[in-house]
Amino acid sequence: MNDRRESDKLGFWSIVLLAINSIIGSGIFLTPGSVVSRVGSKALLVYLIAASFAAILAITFAAAAKYVTKSGAAYAYSKAAFGENVGFYMGVLRYFSASVAWGVMAVAVIKSTISIFGGDPNSFQNVSIGFVVLMLLIWVINLFGQSTVKYIMNLSTIGKLLALGLVILAGAFLLLSTGENHFGEIDTLQVAGKNVVPAVTTSSFVMAIVSAFYAFTGFEAIASGSEDMKEPSKNLPRAIPLAILIIALVYIGVVAVAMVLNPRELLETKQVVTVAAIFSSPILRAIILVGALVSMFGINIASSFHAPRILEAMARENQFPKWLAKRTKRNFPARTFLITLILAVLVPMAFHYSTDNLIILSATVRFLGFIVVPLGVIKFYLGRNGEPVLTTNRNKITDLIFPIFSILITLFLLYKYDWAAEFSVTINGVTSLNWFAIGALIFGAVILPAILFVLTKNERKKAETMLEK
Repeated sequence: MNDRRESDKLGFWSIVLLAINSIIGSGIFLTPGSVVSRVGSKALLVYLIAASFAAILAITFAAAAKYVTKSGAAYAYSKAAFGENVGFYMGVLRYFSASVAWGVMAVAVIKSTISIFGGDPNSFQNVSIGFVVLMLLIWVINLFGQSTVKYIMNLSTIGKLLALGLVILAGAFLLLSTGENHFGEIDTLQVAGKNVVPAVTTSSFVMAIVSAFYAFTGFEAIASGSEDMKEPSKNLPRAIPLAILIIALVYIGVVAVAMVLNPRELLETKQVVTVAAIFSSPILRAIILVGALVSMFGINIASSFHAPRILEAMARENQFPKWLAKRTKRNFPARTFLITLILAVLVPMAFHYSTDNLIILSATVRFLGFIVVPLGVIKFYLGRNGEPVLTTNRNKITDLIFPIFSILITLFLLYKYDWAAEFSVTINGVTSLNWFAIGALIFGAVILPAILFVLTKNERKKAETMLEK
């Protein structure tokens, strides 16, 4: 049994593919024009800067994985650095946001699929049926065990990379064969006598960087299931930066092709999959549409791998009842998976699939992790951790300088984040507070952790007693 479980674990290249799968979702297929519409021809520079920011943060998270190889990622790092209470709080926030984010991404793939095939993506009944069917399919896939999940995650990652690679190759072929290059037209494109791309200011340039940065997030969840990986302390620090590099090259390549071939269509298309709109060939469009669906399905599989393991990791540390940590004979965390699945279904359904408000919570918790984890890595490096960590080679650049830069970058992004827009809503020209968004944030960041803190008091006392002994 142990040999089989060891063989089921993710090796180095499977971790790289998991990282790519966790980061590349629907965004690069659906909304590559959002950054271009802000800064025009400077979009490639923006993506390069955003990739650099993401790489610094990713290397910091990878450095944390050298010291702590337990599952849970931000939860495990926070607990080891700051103790039980901070770890518990970070774990609850991260678990709730990861579960809701999974539900949001599931809704996205269903709505996109319905739109692609000409249906009504705003129909509650249509979305509900597709939503439940998708989640049941993911449940069945996971029931077959870790090896099946690993195979499908790898396959879906390869599929999305092939689709994006096709965009780049087809674009390069068309550029070389026709000699047409519309890159220089981007900043002067007009609709109804007005420029599509406004004059670039420092503020718009910075906001474009913030927008592009979100396309690289997801790396912080990769280590959530580190106990299901081979040699995580060795493989994670190598796999995460490599994945960021591959993704940066793909993103920049896709956006460059779109800007060169058909910038007007990129900025004005009403098609769901924006990248497909830049090509006139029906065959190319069909392949890219399939690639987009594979990409969105793949990130749902990745989410179904990450989120339940945060709850499982907390149960193993006696911060939740121990029975939650039990697995099936096929090495599947069925109990935490079922709880996470229910949460991922019910919350978006309760909001009638208008999940924009719930994304705010996920983003806020993500920013919190981008501060807490780098601070934790600094504590590991200085030997001031709250709990024992692995003995490893300390590196001043990755374990001290990069974490400091990570904190500064996060504070910068927080400062430039459009909080007013996120927590307000405009109806018929009247702007008011978005109480759904505010309520979701208060529930996820305050009420839920407080309730669970009281309910799990006995489990945490047992954990403290075991540590003392």
